[in-house]
Amino acid sequence: MTSVSSTTSSTATTSSTSSLTSSSGASVTTSGSSTTTSVDWDSLIASAVNAKLAAATSISTKITANEAKISAYQTLQTDLSKLSSGLSSLATAVVNSLATNVFATRAATLSSTGDVSASSALSMSVSNGAATGDHALTISQIATSHKVMGTTQSSQTEDLGYSGVFSLGLAGGYTANIIVTSSMSLQDIVDAVNAQTSTTNVEASIVQVSSGAYEMVLTGTKDAADITYSSSSGTDILNSLGFTDSSGAFANVLQTAQAAKFSLDGISMTRDTNDITDVLAGVTFNLLQATPTGSAINISIGTDTSQIQSALTTFVTNYNTYRDEVIAQQATNSDGTASDSAVLFGDGTMRDITTRLEAALNTTVGGLSMSDLGLSFNDQNELELDTSTLSTILSTNLSGVTKLLSAQTTTSSSQLSVVNTGTSPQSFSLDLTVDSSGTLSSASVGGDSSLFTISGNTIIGASGSIYAGMAFTYTGTTSQSITVTSTSGIATQMYQIAKTASASTGSLQTLITSLQSRDSELQQRVDDITTAAATFKAQLQTQYAKYQAAIASADNTMTYLKALLNASSSN
Repeated sequence: MTSVSSTTSSTATTSSTSSLTSSSGASVTTSGSSTTTSVDWDSLIASAVNAKLAAATSISTKITANEAKISAYQTLQTDLSKLSSGLSSLATAVVNSLATNVFATRAATLSSTGDVSASSALSMSVSNGAATGDHALTISQIATSHKVMGTTQSSQTEDLGYSGVFSLGLAGGYTANIIVTSSMSLQDIVDAVNAQTSTTNVEASIVQVSSGAYEMVLTGTKDAADITYSSSSGTDILNSLGFTDSSGAFANVLQTAQAAKFSLDGISMTRDTNDITDVLAGVTFNLLQATPTGSAINISIGTDTSQIQSALTTFVTNYNTYRDEVIAQQATNSDGTASDSAVLFGDGTMRDITTRLEAALNTTVGGLSMSDLGLSFNDQNELELDTSTLSTILSTNLSGVTKLLSAQTTTSSSQLSVVNTGTSPQSFSLDLTVDSSGTLSSASVGGDSSLFTISGNTIIGASGSIYAGMAFTYTGTTSQSITVTSTSGIATQMYQIAKTASASTGSLQTLITSLQSRDSELQQRVDDITTAAATFKAQLQTQYAKYQAAIASADNTMTYLKALLNASSSN
């Protein structure tokens, strides 16, 4: 007997065998595999697509690394911005009424000689740039306002029955007509007077002396000026209310109007107010009471050194914040390799900024250095401030501290005064031109007159130039060249370094912008790869669906053939 065998192979895992015996006694065996249900088509597609996406994953890792660097750069940028902001008040030391630096701030100390309490007799305020010095003040009398009272009235709300018009005001000022009708009460008259106070500077009030007893009071709102009154028509209202006598004079004067009389450093003065603003420039005296004979108030005006200490304390905090971030970016593992969190390890820009800040901090000016201010580094490498050391040098060598910390600008002529040094002081020769009428017409450096603008006798550095922020006043009447010399202290140098590095056009922003641009490019590549992978997946799904259909068709054919063979075998 001859045996013939036929085998069909596929990716299916289930096999079957059928035998057929011919009439001649020959046996045919067919074996095959079915079905398609054991094929993991999703895994096949996922594997192929993931292979395509591997490049995108690698690029995304680069983007994540760049984002970490951007965040670190932005932190440094913020820290440096705070550092420069805190140093701005220490960076310059021009003293005038417009100055905002701590060296121009003023404080007044009061003490007394004789039987008087300084704080009870005087309060005062001092503006930036006021002249420093010591003064002695005596007060003969304080300024008072005029105050008069009418006779007692039994009600403040009942109609008085008076009808008339009177004029009211203060001597030397404006007056206004007050109209009174018969239906008006005492309170109504008070309201009518107060409605004109902004014009007359006279205000009215009602004092309840006892039950059923009310008295109207008129008070001048300015010192040293008498209340003026005249009846215009109808009833003489104030006379009827008991304010005036038969001669028209005020009958009940509670307080006379008088000027303030005082003496400063032996110079006698009189003012119509207790708020004295025109004796010392930038100084306001508030006279509270007269000083007894033989007593005086001692006034000492000086630099408010507490503001300098506060600014240095802020500087220490801000500098340590920046330094701590730099140290964190230099962290290493136990094997000496860079820590995973130190994404800026070895960064040249960060190192350059830090080096320049440290160099500025170690500047010596006039034999003084940061240690003379009480500044030092502790064992954690953090900056510390010894306020006791600082307090001592502020009281003994304030001028030295000022030069050590701030920008200093001087001129070779007393006719050119420095109004502002700016935060980037320069040294140069300023050529001034005065026309035939003696008017300042131009200011130039090296023949370039666009670097400064002229406004009257004020010379201002042009915006965008290296002289921006510098300002001078010129009192001369002839053309001349004047040498301007500037120096920069510790705070000035560090301010400039920190501000430049943290600016929107600074070195850190340049790095941030570059990384952001690179990330945009990389993200586009990721998006392109992802899109291509999605297209590829769709293609595979279509292609494998066709495979499934073909296999299913083959399985059906196999099943049919097996059935035929089995049927033949049975016969």
